[in-house]
Amino acid sequence: MRYKGYKVEPSAHALPSGLYAANLIIENHASSFAFDALDYFFEADHAIAYASRWARLWIDQHDRRAA
Repeated sequence: MRYKGYKVEPSAHALPSGLYAANLIIENHASSFAFDALDYFFEADHAIAYASRWARLWIDQHDRRAA
């Protein structure tokens, strides 16, 4: 997905414990940022939704600091 010019790739990584780690990659034309295990969830779709929301917040904050 794209948000404010950034490519956002949320994912859920299944752990042996049965939980899912919320992972995220954010890219723009100049940089790439990877975030692993932002939090843990019982459902993969919850992990992906969390990483997606986290990405939007991070991008909004990052854009505010760059302005």
